[in-house]
Amino acid sequence: MARSQQTFNKTEKEKKRLKKREEKLKKKEARKSASKENAGNGIQFAYVDHNGHLVDTPPDPEQKIEIEAEDIVLGIPKKEETDEDKFDPVHNGKVSFFDTSKGFGFIIDSMDQQKYFVHVSGLIDEIAENDKVSFELEKGMKGMNAVRVKRI
Repeated sequence: MARSQQTFNKTEKEKKRLKKREEKLKKKEARKSASKENAGNGIQFAYVDHNGHLVDTPPDPEQKIEIEAEDIVLGIPKKEETDEDKFDPVHNGKVSFFDTSKGFGFIIDSMDQQKYFVHVSGLIDEIAENDKVSFELEKGMKGMNAVRVKRI
C-alpha cells in the first residue's frame, strides 16, 4: 500500500509540474502578442517635469530655474562639533561591578551617572569594585566603552 501511495504522489507531482510549465508558456505567448500589439502605442519621447515624473508634454519654460555650477556642492560637509566633543575626554567614576575571572565590569560616571562597560583589555591599573577611577570613552559594538582606566 505504501508503494502505490508513493507512485501516486510521484504522478501527482509530475502532473502539477507539467501544468505549471504549460501555464508559463501561455503567459509567455500572451506577453509576446501584447507587446506586438502595443509596439506603436508607446510614448515616443519622454520629458521629466519639475517633480521628477516622466510626462509626454514638454516642460513649461517659465518654470525653468537657472543654477550656477559653483553653487553645486560635491562631497560630504564637515562634521560639526557636538556637545560631547567639547568636554574633557577624561571622565571620573566609580567601579560598580568587576568580575576578574571573566574580565569585564561596569563603571558609573560621577558626572551624569551613566553606566559604561569596561573590559580587562581597556585597563591600565588593576581595579576592583568601589574603586574611584579615571577613564576615557570609546565607541564599542554595543555602545560606549570605558578605556584607559586608571585608579585614582
